[in-house]
Amino acid sequence: MVPTWVAVSLLVLAGVGVLLLLLGLRPVRNDRIAVIEKRFSAAGSIEKGLIALQGEAGFQPEVLRGGLHWKFPFVYKVRTVPLVTVPQGRIGYVFARDGMPLAQEQALGRDVPCAEFQDVIAFLSRGGQRGPQRRVLREGTYAINLAQFVVITAERIYFLPLDQDDFPLFTRMQALIAERDGFRPLVLSGEEDLMGVVTVHDGPALAQGELIAPIVGDDAHDNTTFHNSFQDPERFLAAGGRRGRQLQVLVEGTYYLNRLMSTVELRPKTVVEVGTVGVVVSYTGETGSDLSGSEYKHGELVARGRRGVWNTPLLPGKYAFNTYAGKVVLVPTTNFILKWNKREVGAHKFDENLSEVSLITKDAFEPSLPLSVVVHIDYRKAPLVVQRFGDVKRLVEQTLDPMVAAYFKNVGQTRTLIELLQERSEIQEVASKEMQTKFERYNLDLEEVLIGTPTSSPGDTHIEEILKQLRMRQIAEEQVETYARQERAAVKERELREAEARAEQQTQITGSELGIIVKANQGRAEYERALQEAAQIKAIAGADAERVRLMASAEAERAARVGVAEAMAIEEQVRAYGGPQLQLTQKVMTRFSEAIEKSGVDVVPRVVVGGSGQSGAPGSGSSLMEALLAMLLHEREGGDSASTQAPSAKARRLRDELGAQIRHVGDAE
Repeated sequence: MVPTWVAVSLLVLAGVGVLLLLLGLRPVRNDRIAVIEKRFSAAGSIEKGLIALQGEAGFQPEVLRGGLHWKFPFVYKVRTVPLVTVPQGRIGYVFARDGMPLAQEQALGRDVPCAEFQDVIAFLSRGGQRGPQRRVLREGTYAINLAQFVVITAERIYFLPLDQDDFPLFTRMQALIAERDGFRPLVLSGEEDLMGVVTVHDGPALAQGELIAPIVGDDAHDNTTFHNSFQDPERFLAAGGRRGRQLQVLVEGTYYLNRLMSTVELRPKTVVEVGTVGVVVSYTGETGSDLSGSEYKHGELVARGRRGVWNTPLLPGKYAFNTYAGKVVLVPTTNFILKWNKREVGAHKFDENLSEVSLITKDAFEPSLPLSVVVHIDYRKAPLVVQRFGDVKRLVEQTLDPMVAAYFKNVGQTRTLIELLQERSEIQEVASKEMQTKFERYNLDLEEVLIGTPTSSPGDTHIEEILKQLRMRQIAEEQVETYARQERAAVKERELREAEARAEQQTQITGSELGIIVKANQGRAEYERALQEAAQIKAIAGADAERVRLMASAEAERAARVGVAEAMAIEEQVRAYGGPQLQLTQKVMTRFSEAIEKSGVDVVPRVVVGGSGQSGAPGSGSSLMEALLAMLLHEREGGDSASTQAPSAKARRLRDELGAQIRHVGDAE
């Protein structure tokens, strides 16, 4: 039989064991972990640091995962904390409370293999450093000892509070990261057409005189030093990367960057438009040899990548050019117009400070002359222009403006205002030729010079009056020309009306013209026929004439013979009747009697009214017949005029016979 005290002791021991068992059981949920703190240990306390790697009293490197665990009560203190969760598309930042101190040139702790900060022993034994870490956590869930590490995400801060000042410190860190938009990856899309200029906040500083960190090894040349576009800080630093603004930029893509390590400034890409080239003035790079040639005395041109003005410009396109490492001066290669006119400014703004050229003409007028100059720059000479003048606008204002103004001032002094207006074309042509040589000295090509209308200064109306007179003169000349053209138009209109009228009467005109042609043809036919008839008549007449001539010749011969016979008979009669006068009288009376007989006229009036006086005496009213009879008797007797007063008996006898014959003829009628 067991003594009582032994039984009691065993019961007490069993109760203590059950109590210890119950007190040492530690259940851990699957979505949490347990951080172990050892309160006392035979190995003593930790001499340095926070994590007890040798079993000392303090926070232990291991954590308890989900399940039921037993730890000796009163020796271990178990604190459950949540698992660290980084959401999809987010970044978590880690802060180490224990580890090696940071070097003087470091801002972040180096990256060591430690299973994404889940192996505290590996982190500390491999030289992990305390403070903010270079490595970041990508999306996922991690069983991290929150006594050693603090994990900061956008949603919450995962840590085990050790001091009342811990939370404000980590809150400020969270705000800094959020300010840099560090909880999200950097996404550069092609639509925004932006690039990222990176500034690294860790690593060795730049050498004296350097403004920007050079590009380090890339994937194509050295895989061992490639840093995956600043996403692998350790490789970046191992390749010789320096802190500060980087020459390398980020282009389109998604980048998981530690914003405590690298900040990014978004800047637009450099766009070289069509019609321009970009001359690069580099602020970084090694010093290069001069490529401008011995004749160029205004500066040096260097090869691409060297410090200075690059001798090869950027052709039209888009470039991810880091404008902190240099600048791109855009130079137009198409023709551009410079206007010396306050009211007009080109889109390029090169002439925004130019104004009209003030002239003094030969006749003492002071007009302002607006100008336009067309200029072209050879793209191969663009670096020379930039090296010499800095940019095109400075070239225009400091060189071209005074040169062009002086030239036209000289031109204005040699011409009157009227000549300046009327000889504008000639002046333009001469100016273009003479100024081409001057522009070539500045590596420019002058295409054309255009002269505007001179204007007067405020308050001066003389130029306007002259222009008004010229306009009136021109209007008068134009009116003269207008009237002349109207006159020609009227003539043309009249011709048109005549043509229209002729067209309307064309049928009749055609008929009449054809009638004229027919008549003309008929007339020619009749003319020919008349000619033929005339020839025929002429021939007939000639034959008749010849016949008549022959007949006349025969008749004449016959008549001559008869005449000779008659003459001989008449002569004999004359001798018988008293001479030729008597014969003539008889012949006349014979002819007279024949005429009276043919005409039927009363020779002796049917009623004779006679006067007093002796019958038959001359002048006593005797009839014509009596007078003729008297003359005949007179001739018969052969007397003269004086003997008519006393006719002979023979004459009276003849008179009475003749009178009886006449009366007989009258009675017969």
